[in-house]
Amino acid sequence: MASPASASLKEAVGSLDRDGFVGLLSNLIGETAHLQNDPPTYRPQEERVAQHVVDVLRPVSADTGGGPLLVRKISYAEGRSNVIVEYPGTVPGRVVSFVGMHMDVVPANGSEWDFDPFSLTFDSEDKDKLRGRGTTDCLGHVALVAQLMRRLGEDGLLDKLKTGPLFWIDTADKQPCIGTGGMIPWHLKATGKLFHSGLAHKAINAMEMNMEALKVIQKRFYTDFPPHEKEKVYKFATPSTMKPTKWSYPGGGLNQIPGECTISGDVRLTPFYSTSHVMEKLKEYVEDINERFETVLDTRGPVSKYILPDENLQGRLEITFDGDVMNGVACNLESRGYHALCKATKEIVGHVEPYSITGSLPLIRELQDEGFDVQTAGYGLLKTYHAKNEYCLFSDMAQGFQVFLSIISQLEEEV
Repeated sequence: MASPASASLKEAVGSLDRDGFVGLLSNLIGETAHLQNDPPTYRPQEERVAQHVVDVLRPVSADTGGGPLLVRKISYAEGRSNVIVEYPGTVPGRVVSFVGMHMDVVPANGSEWDFDPFSLTFDSEDKDKLRGRGTTDCLGHVALVAQLMRRLGEDGLLDKLKTGPLFWIDTADKQPCIGTGGMIPWHLKATGKLFHSGLAHKAINAMEMNMEALKVIQKRFYTDFPPHEKEKVYKFATPSTMKPTKWSYPGGGLNQIPGECTISGDVRLTPFYSTSHVMEKLKEYVEDINERFETVLDTRGPVSKYILPDENLQGRLEITFDGDVMNGVACNLESRGYHALCKATKEIVGHVEPYSITGSLPLIRELQDEGFDVQTAGYGLLKTYHAKNEYCLFSDMAQGFQVFLSIISQLEEEV
């Protein structure tokens, strides 16, 4: 049974205002052609979204005298604004946070979609379905939390907020996401000797060498980083993985054996392993292969080779890593933030089914290491994440609104 304080807050705030939410989301989705993030082709201009959010919240801000909200727009790079909205509490230094609603989107090719990805549209047969790039990831959450703060600010509905849980709103399916994966982008370059394909005995085939090397590296990776016992506790869908996702080479004719090629991919690592340790091990694997080509790598055919003794020439492997390595996170399953999220989810959604994935979220591990009680959730649809024909459901966002109110009510009662 809900306490009087919990019930009074929920009754005062009410449900998510569809017109306000859809109106703001329509403005945000209308900017998505300028929010695509894939440098150097696309560089997002989050300032466009930030201004819409500020405009919605300004009437209930302290700046206008219309409400208690402190609304700040901050930029660390030109055109890439952040918005910080604070509802001041009465207990200094004690706060609950909703963060992570990023304002960029993944690119969309409109010719491949069934509808315009860069405007908010509705399914003619299902008004619950809100369609457009960013509806699930993550502009729907931007609009949702903006509406939450606007409604709370209209009547000064909070007396006090507490330190504590930090809710990262950038996952999906209305359930607590209790674990995410680390991510290591890698590039394995093979250098051999380019030569005519009719004289294969005089070449070192970089493609064959790289394929055989990657097979050895993957086998060693899965031996050293097998499924971890805690992955079952956290309900990870997959263990740690290392796999290729891209292939490149300088080009050449069909009658040329390539002398250089690069295989790229990523490691997705459950949070029970260290990304720095994995990177060191991958370097060790490559160096060992470089020192023992003939005994470590299989060849392909009677003249396939990685060493040309008569020319004093040997193939070479090199592995490098991009700078955007991310660490995974395992949320604290004993914290009050987790229990508040689970209680709110069961109350509003009707059931609680925490899950973990090796998808990666930026910053949250660093926040956890700084002492924050990081919990993650989201109210878009995982099946449309980064996908063509992305959409979300208003009914799901409306439930997310009520989950947030329930969490705030629970934490208010603890003061």
